[in-house]
Amino acid sequence: MAVALVYDRLNKIGGAEQVLKSFHTLYPDADWYTSVWDQSRAPFSRTWHVHTSWLNQIPMLRTHHEWLPWLMPFVFEAFDFSSYDLVISIGSAEAKGIITRPGTPHLHYCLTPTRYLYSHSKEYLSNLLYRLVGNILRKWDLVASTRPDEMIAISTLVKHRIQKYYNRDSVVIFPPVDTHRFTLVPNPGQYFLVVSRLVPYKQIDILVKAANLSGQKLVVIGEGSELPRLRLLAGPTVQFLGQVNDHDLPDYYAHCLAYLQANEEDFGISMCEAQSAGKPVIAYGPGGALDIVLPDKTGILLSENTANAFAQAMTKFDTMSFAPSVCRANAKRFDISIWQQQIKERIQKLCPTPKK
Repeated sequence: MAVALVYDRLNKIGGAEQVLKSFHTLYPDADWYTSVWDQSRAPFSRTWHVHTSWLNQIPMLRTHHEWLPWLMPFVFEAFDFSSYDLVISIGSAEAKGIITRPGTPHLHYCLTPTRYLYSHSKEYLSNLLYRLVGNILRKWDLVASTRPDEMIAISTLVKHRIQKYYNRDSVVIFPPVDTHRFTLVPNPGQYFLVVSRLVPYKQIDILVKAANLSGQKLVVIGEGSELPRLRLLAGPTVQFLGQVNDHDLPDYYAHCLAYLQANEEDFGISMCEAQSAGKPVIAYGPGGALDIVLPDKTGILLSENTANAFAQAMTKFDTMSFAPSVCRANAKRFDISIWQQQIKERIQKLCPTPKK
């Protein structure tokens, strides 16, 4: 069966990396289609068969695709999928808007409906020009949302967003987590941990302020545009490690006290990774945390995402007890093997008699 995989853009390491690698494992010979591809910023994709749009010929646009959002609909509609038996699009933006032939099944794995057009539009569309462009793109996006034959949501929150914004149903298949990378280490932990891209909507500043207020040690792993501002906010108990390689990352999970999650996350693979290492999660209640954390068993769900709320939780953490074995058992629900089985079942229903 000839398979094409489509993603919005391959130009960074982020939360979707594990999802993309898992689809590649399922279909190692598949062709990938994307708007722009920067191998240096997405090294995991260097050996893939990647087809890019003409935008990729302009080096500056490989890392600044956001300058030309109005071109993205044309880019994805121009790709030709006539030679494929199955097309799987993955993303939170334009990838779902590809055009396939009537007889070609199109499955969309939705990370979230386009964030800057819907759930976070007030933050992104901050001036009149942005709002005008956003209104035009939203009309196209609503049409694009009708093109997949089936949509899969990565969480209960995303399922609700798909129903609200696209008026269509979806099934939930949680993203894959490689739980076997993480082991239980018999130690009480030394610090609170967050692993994230350092961008505004992740609200890492709340956790930095909470560490300042509580005097607790916080280790921040990740890079992004917010790093200079966060450094200015940080007190002596906050440490920034930048990007940590995959080999060393499990060790940081293993030696933390608990993992912190400040924003309403679409899902939150890092929370699952922490649970895989037997560590509890302190998270703002809404969003993916509701799918992942078992309150008072594998973590704490907060009703407010404020520095004071997190500071109080960090301070009283020493008086609470969480069983590492229970946290790890909870994480097994999201293991990559379960994801593979569920994805294969959905594809089998969509393509009951795949071509050999």
